[in-house]
Amino acid sequence: MIIHERDHEFVMVAQHDHALVSRDAAQWWRDDYFFGIDKKDSVVLAVREHDRCWIELDKEPLWNEHTKQPYSFMNYPGSPKLAFYKKGIDEVVQMDPYAGLLCSLHYASFLKEATSTIGKDFWVAEKQRQQKLLKELGISNDKILSFHLNLLKFCDNLSLYICLNDPGTPKEKEHYFYQNGFPQKFTFANDQIIHAKWSDQKTVSLSISPFKKELHVTLPYKTVEKEQIKEKGLAPAYRNSPILYRDVTFL
Repeated sequence: MIIHERDHEFVMVAQHDHALVSRDAAQWWRDDYFFGIDKKDSVVLAVREHDRCWIELDKEPLWNEHTKQPYSFMNYPGSPKLAFYKKGIDEVVQMDPYAGLLCSLHYASFLKEATSTIGKDFWVAEKQRQQKLLKELGISNDKILSFHLNLLKFCDNLSLYICLNDPGTPKEKEHYFYQNGFPQKFTFANDQIIHAKWSDQKTVSLSISPFKKELHVTLPYKTVEKEQIKEKGLAPAYRNSPILYRDVTFL
């Protein structure tokens, strides 16, 4: 679950819904900026399914008694989270081995510096999976693979940007993830950092755009009132909150 706190409510976005916005971004990427375009279908599939491990977990969000917030993807308990990471990657590999490889690389990157035993074990197991898939797929061009992983991560971040920041948020008040731009760099941008900012309530401007033209996306989300959580508990309050939609155009 992606969580953004307001004074009297939590904005809650299911991970797979966010991933579908990421998919739209990948699908709309300019062809002349898309290295290894022969694998575009696999890359778009990886972007679309990269958070499928959260589908089941997000049906019943958990309350974090320590922070007095719902658990988010950033602090969800490690053991179940990593078990579902593996399950999600397994499922994507079955759909498309190259897409599964990208998802494995994406998730393993989160655990590269892990200090816990389960974190280290996950990273080692995914490195083994990656070596097996690289061999089976006969991949030798690491530059194209690296570009595809970078594209996945950028599209992931672009969608997270509109999940974690309310429409119209001034740059200085944005979520700290994005105040200094997106970490991914691309040759089409001469390796410059790409910045995003809200131009108005429905428009986000990119300093350099990888897209064919304007990108229009719709993000489903829920606003769950803190008072309802206090009265009913998180899961029932979330379940009974209506689905809302955030329409955004990237320029």
